[in-house]
Amino acid sequence: MTRLSSQFRSRLDGLLEQIYPDGPIADLREQVIDAFWPEGSKTRARARTGGTGLWSEKDTIVITYGNTMVDGQHKPLDLLNDFLNRYLKGVINGVHILPFFPFTSDDGFAVTDYRAVNSTLGDWEDIERISGQFRLMSDLVLNHVSSMSHWFSAYLQGHEPYDKFFVEASPRDDLSSVVRPRTTPLLREVATANGTKHVWCTFSHDQIDVDFHNPEVLLEFLRIMRLHMDHGVRVIRLDAVAFIWKELGTSCVHLPQTHAIVRLMRMLCDYAEERVVLLTETNVPNAENLSYFGNRNEAHMIYNFSLPPLLLHALLSGTSVHLNQWLMRMPPAQLGCAYLNFSASHDGIGVRGAEGLLSGEELGQIIKSVRASGGLVSMRSLPDGSEKPYELNITYFDALKATIEGGEDGKQIERFLCSQTIVMALEGVPAFYIHSLLATPNDLAGVEKTGINRAINRHRWDYPSLRNALSDENTVHARVLAAMKDRIEIRTAQKAFHPNATQFTMQLGEQIFGIWRQSQDRDQSIFAIHNVSDQNVTLPMISVNLIDGEDWVDLISGETIDPRSHDLEFAPYQCRWITNRG
Repeated sequence: MTRLSSQFRSRLDGLLEQIYPDGPIADLREQVIDAFWPEGSKTRARARTGGTGLWSEKDTIVITYGNTMVDGQHKPLDLLNDFLNRYLKGVINGVHILPFFPFTSDDGFAVTDYRAVNSTLGDWEDIERISGQFRLMSDLVLNHVSSMSHWFSAYLQGHEPYDKFFVEASPRDDLSSVVRPRTTPLLREVATANGTKHVWCTFSHDQIDVDFHNPEVLLEFLRIMRLHMDHGVRVIRLDAVAFIWKELGTSCVHLPQTHAIVRLMRMLCDYAEERVVLLTETNVPNAENLSYFGNRNEAHMIYNFSLPPLLLHALLSGTSVHLNQWLMRMPPAQLGCAYLNFSASHDGIGVRGAEGLLSGEELGQIIKSVRASGGLVSMRSLPDGSEKPYELNITYFDALKATIEGGEDGKQIERFLCSQTIVMALEGVPAFYIHSLLATPNDLAGVEKTGINRAINRHRWDYPSLRNALSDENTVHARVLAAMKDRIEIRTAQKAFHPNATQFTMQLGEQIFGIWRQSQDRDQSIFAIHNVSDQNVTLPMISVNLIDGEDWVDLISGETIDPRSHDLEFAPYQCRWITNRG
């Protein structure tokens, strides 16, 4: 291992002092180094500098479970590998495989063993086969573990070191300030070898929160990060990271120690020989989410959590006002940082990112429309004991089945493709949930079978049936996948769509959402203009400000655009990417 500099050690000491002021810091520092760089691992002599080299316009991610495709004969990871190579290779270069470890609940997010691949999916060899061809993202579920895990079983028996691995509290403690993402009781009573205890459960009673006050917990997760990296993982998603540090009398979310732990992990990744990107998952209001960039020293990448609900509102209401206002206030990602843009994921459409951006009445209109399209609503508890919507459970494709005012109109595909085209155009790296690529409808049978709202968006495809559907170009699944691939392929060839290329929000009227992107070398401009309404729209050419004397083309339609003409015409939900470098 390359000897780490005194500057690195000093910075690491400073972070450890913020997290564990009682030390011993020197010992902890060496333990952190040994955990992240065991014998045989290699480090960089200097930190990887913040720049734009960790990603490019060629990067796109598909989000999927390891068993989204099944056939009853082959390992699901084999089928996933076949799907990726058969349908996405050469168009999408990254894949986020949602937790692929043994688990007991929450579709993988109640982990029993972080060091094993769920045997019903495959094994590490299957993971490495995929990571050898695609940029692989994995989940570091670091806030909690399964109540059936070895860690928690050892805690119940009083075995070291696990007897101090979990957060304990008393029902008599004042927990009224704690921010909750769920409605279940926060504490769970358990019988242990050391007497009756009450353990902290942010998400569910099967998901027991680990205690980062104990440095051994941090060290164990650093060893798990290294294990993932050794198996080819190059993007590490810090699941529910906002909740990992608890202090009584506080909100127990976004605490200073949490940010210090993210900074520590970022520094380790920046000194790693592997080009690893750290992604934070913080489904919270916009300003709180942005804080995880730190000062270019926390997450490399953060989810754009405000985008899904605001995008949904724009397409359902036919007005881009709130989407425009939000984007105008969004800062460009700092050097060495990037946004991860998405509309749908394995969870519902989170509405916390829209807090302060949509009114209660506007959110109510969305909820009414979602329910009319077969969707559900999940709630969270507030300190006063009341409940508030937390997420909308519906596939994004079915969420756009109808508009708020007009109901179903036969324009579902056009409306949906408009939403996804906007995701592609924005500053950042685009990510698409596999059920968006496949235009999967609501899985109401899954909800009925499991009793879990989120099952509506977690359909398991019979792989032969899926292949048959995709072989028929007239099915909605084949039509949407082909259109998505076409637009992604166009996008990945444009320098102006680099995740850090310049972005400017255009003001083109309520029915139009438009942005101007310019490549970092200022050679290419793209005017990405999207009609979010169900009406034909005429846009005066002068409002777009195309430079005369250059050849302009709409990348999506292939149409040549004359800047001297009077108007640009848009059909309902039509998107145009007008560029001078077609």
